[in-house]
Amino acid sequence: MHSQPSILVIDDEPDNFDVVETLLDGENYQLYYALSGQQALNRLKSFQPDLILLDVMMPHLDGMEVCQRIKADPQWQAVPIIMVTALTAKEDLARCLAMGADDFISKPINGVELRARVHSMLRIKQQYDSMQVLMKLREDMVNMIVHDLRNPLTSIVLGTEILRLPGLSPEQQQGKVDQIFLAAQQLQSLIDSLLIMAKLESEKMVLNYTEVDICALCMSAVEDIKAIATQKNLTLICELPEPGSIIAVDAVIFRRVLDNLLSNAIKFSPSNSQVTLRGEYLAGGGVKVQVVDFGSGVRQDLRQMIFEKYEIGTRMPDVSQIGLGLAFCKMAIEAHCGTITIEDNHPHGSIFTVLLKNK
Repeated sequence: MHSQPSILVIDDEPDNFDVVETLLDGENYQLYYALSGQQALNRLKSFQPDLILLDVMMPHLDGMEVCQRIKADPQWQAVPIIMVTALTAKEDLARCLAMGADDFISKPINGVELRARVHSMLRIKQQYDSMQVLMKLREDMVNMIVHDLRNPLTSIVLGTEILRLPGLSPEQQQGKVDQIFLAAQQLQSLIDSLLIMAKLESEKMVLNYTEVDICALCMSAVEDIKAIATQKNLTLICELPEPGSIIAVDAVIFRRVLDNLLSNAIKFSPSNSQVTLRGEYLAGGGVKVQVVDFGSGVRQDLRQMIFEKYEIGTRMPDVSQIGLGLAFCKMAIEAHCGTITIEDNHPHGSIFTVLLKNK
């Protein structure tokens, strides 16, 4: 629900509008009016309020009929309707509910009761809207994950089928085996990241700190991703400290952060460019690691958003973008009590910087 909930008041008596407006004054609601049931139905074609206050006794189309028509349309069904009625017989009130009304209030309207019922219905509408957003997010997330899983699976299936063909040279066979291996690594990386992220979110992940040589860990990450960079004619450059210095991290999780940052840099870098992995130990203890690319960069207004789950910066054609890699990096680094930031790599591209202090 937006910051100023909207309420449509449907009543053929203008004086009743003034009463509702006075009773709801100071509640930060945006009020709209319709003088007849038909006018309200016409208005709903281009406007969907958060709540409807509907008078029962109106000429031509009475409130019962209007309520039934509104609730019969799927795009309006979720809008709560409070019937405003002078009727007191239980049969009449039961009929209001049977027509689809969510609540009712009796005339003359009591201010305390009106505010309470309006607040209650708006709270329910807000919960419904939040659930719809969550369901849409989950649907999009499932579609993105299925898409990301399908790509390497397709590569594995096709590579396996080609290996079964007769007459392949040893070089061709080895090429297909390498292709299958890379695809399997991509699958494993995605699944592992999802599992680790779930544990980090539930606070059930206990970091296994060990003393690690950052130079060795970075070189290992670069070596494992070199084949993917070669496919795009990218040059991997390492600017790392001398081997031998150590820092306490969860080596498995930190290595996955490096894998994600390098994979992202390769994914969004143009062919025949370069990706640089830098590392340095800090004078006061700790380490700084940077991944530098020459891609399209990230706009200033998107630099916080891209670290949220399922959020994507600039959508790139023919590039799989699930929106989990950077979210995982942020959660993993913050679990280490560190920070991850992004800045421009002039004249174009991005620099992702990870800062960790000694544990």
